[in-house]
Amino acid sequence: MYNCGGRTLMEEVLATIPQRPPFLFVDKIITREGNSITTQRILREDEFYFQGHFPGNPIMPGVLLCEACFQTGAILMGASNLPGLGVVTRIKDTKFKNFARPGDTLTITVTLDDKIDNAFYMSGTIWIDDKLILKIIFQAALLPPEN
Repeated sequence: MYNCGGRTLMEEVLATIPQRPPFLFVDKIITREGNSITTQRILREDEFYFQGHFPGNPIMPGVLLCEACFQTGAILMGASNLPGLGVVTRIKDTKFKNFARPGDTLTITVTLDDKIDNAFYMSGTIWIDDKLILKIIFQAALLPPEN
């Protein structure tokens, strides 16, 4: 485990994806089995986006919920040990069901539904306890490393 600004991050997360705080939305890997991975993110009251989204009634922006799924998917892609940077190439379907607020713990699950050549087809969900927050279907690819 690694302490970064008061947040404990799993070293495996830092070793697998390039994002860093304050734009890292995965704290730790809970399980990784076959084509599926589950991660966790604890929303602290001092998250930078809560200051302006929305004062007096803070909620995590939907685009950042999506990003948490994308980063979880990138960790899953990293298990393939292929060179390159995982980037989102398509968002097919997104449904926001509830809100995420300071103090909530996000449970993020992403499944690799199919892989064709360099295209990774994935689906994801975010839950807070037994409450569904987000459902998303997306596609990612590996951007070749620069020479």
